[in-house]
Amino acid sequence: MASTDPLDPVKTDSIPGTVHLVDLEGTVLAKHAGNKDIILVPAPSNDPDDPLNWVPRRKALAMACMCVYTLMSGLASAMIYSVLVPIVIATDGDLTVADLNAGTGYFFLFAGWGCLFWQPLALQYGKRPVYLISLLGIVGTQIWAPHINSNGQWIASRIVQGFFTAPIESLCEITVTDIWFTHQRGRYMALYALFIVGSNSLAPVFAGFIDDGQGWQWVLYWSAIWNAIGFVFIFFFMEETNYYRAPVVAQNAADQKSLTGSGESHSTPFPEKEVVNTNTVSLPAEQESGAPQGQSKMTFLSKMKLFRKDQLQQPNQLLGMVIRPLKFLSFPVIFWAGFTYGANLVWFNVLNGTASLVLTASPYNFSASMVGLSYLSPLIGTFVAAAYTSSGDWLLLKLARRAGGIAESEHRLWLLLPQVILLPFGLILWGVGAAHDVMWFGLIFGIGTLACSATIGCQVSINYCIDSYRALGGDAIVTVILVRNTMSFAIGYGLTPWVTNMGLQNAFIVAAFAAIVQVLTFLIMIKWGKKWRAASVPRYLKHVQVMQAAGMVH
Repeated sequence: MASTDPLDPVKTDSIPGTVHLVDLEGTVLAKHAGNKDIILVPAPSNDPDDPLNWVPRRKALAMACMCVYTLMSGLASAMIYSVLVPIVIATDGDLTVADLNAGTGYFFLFAGWGCLFWQPLALQYGKRPVYLISLLGIVGTQIWAPHINSNGQWIASRIVQGFFTAPIESLCEITVTDIWFTHQRGRYMALYALFIVGSNSLAPVFAGFIDDGQGWQWVLYWSAIWNAIGFVFIFFFMEETNYYRAPVVAQNAADQKSLTGSGESHSTPFPEKEVVNTNTVSLPAEQESGAPQGQSKMTFLSKMKLFRKDQLQQPNQLLGMVIRPLKFLSFPVIFWAGFTYGANLVWFNVLNGTASLVLTASPYNFSASMVGLSYLSPLIGTFVAAAYTSSGDWLLLKLARRAGGIAESEHRLWLLLPQVILLPFGLILWGVGAAHDVMWFGLIFGIGTLACSATIGCQVSINYCIDSYRALGGDAIVTVILVRNTMSFAIGYGLTPWVTNMGLQNAFIVAAFAAIVQVLTFLIMIKWGKKWRAASVPRYLKHVQVMQAAGMVH
């Protein structure tokens, strides 16, 4: 029986992140996935233009646009990793490796805190214009950067680039949740993780060859060209995914009749509990997307509008959406997701900040192009991790069936278990191996392992946050990115002095043991995560009600 008191944290229905996902007895009056027992969460409306109802081709095009944006902006963010030493040489020492790494730290800092500007705009007025403005800004910074000849200018360019790159950090994840149901999100979050981490691995490969053939300035010019191409693609093919649908609560037939006497469902402030009140409890198999019969009512030109009239007429919630992510720092689940995401990115940034130094020095003496080629290893690791984490949907359903059809957001955290071995192994193989001049293949294998592990951690932590607080996922993910990128700024700023003072071996041994402790914190969340989610219900409910009243819970 569904809870009628959403403020009661003891009742399972009222806890955000706890959903009735599998209808084991076939009694829930709700739309199901085809002829299966999987309940569609969140429940789609009856509008064919609801992104949850889009036909598969329309959804695929939206995902393609998201991937193009992630790839292009991700390439721009990582193009210099394999050419740090060539840049230092070409600028006659005006820029040092420490300066370049510090610039990367500032980039991540503003890519994180820039979300406080872009995310509210995207949720209030639309994601499509924010994606386009972001790409234009990146194009400008990539044209500017080759003309820099001082550390101050370099820091300024990285700050501006970080600000315009911010939507890659928090907006793409929400685009995924706009389009896909809970039981499908894992594979598409894995796709996003593949492109964001994969682009960071692919960029140095391109950069190395471009530097050898055309010089380091063209590394950035080509980045500008690719982002311009991305802008054109998204301008013509990406449509808006913001959509407001009225929430209702899932109930089985007996409960519904006894509670209302008329089969009417009660409203609830928890959109993750949404289910449509209908006697047609399942959709045809070919309609598993949730789409009702009927064609889209929108023309191509209406889909391509930068702004929609209904969004411009919504009550202004910008200030609340700027402040709310800061308040969410006090939510243990959200803070832990940010810490875990940040820690995994830190380990990968440690690799990026030392790769050019290690591989261009004796005994390896790699050219810029060979340093770039070494990033094919983390690219492969990213593919492996994406394939692995996409199994999270299967795991979620399996554990939900064991729990009487109830899915908990902590169920996906078991995917982090391989990290306990992979992460310290990759760190030690890279750092200690480089200190003892091991064969180059050992280092290449180490960075691939490190990238695989980091991708797993990033994808799972994002999913955990959004699964836990889906109704306010747009704000919660900003909190995650604030924590993550503040950590990245710290490591970018202090990386070179740390490795220089401690040496590769000691620095990476310390990192490996710290990584083990960090990964094992997922066991704490599995044990107490639901309790902390329950304790957050009153505060969460207050924020959801404000956003629902404004028609902005998408």
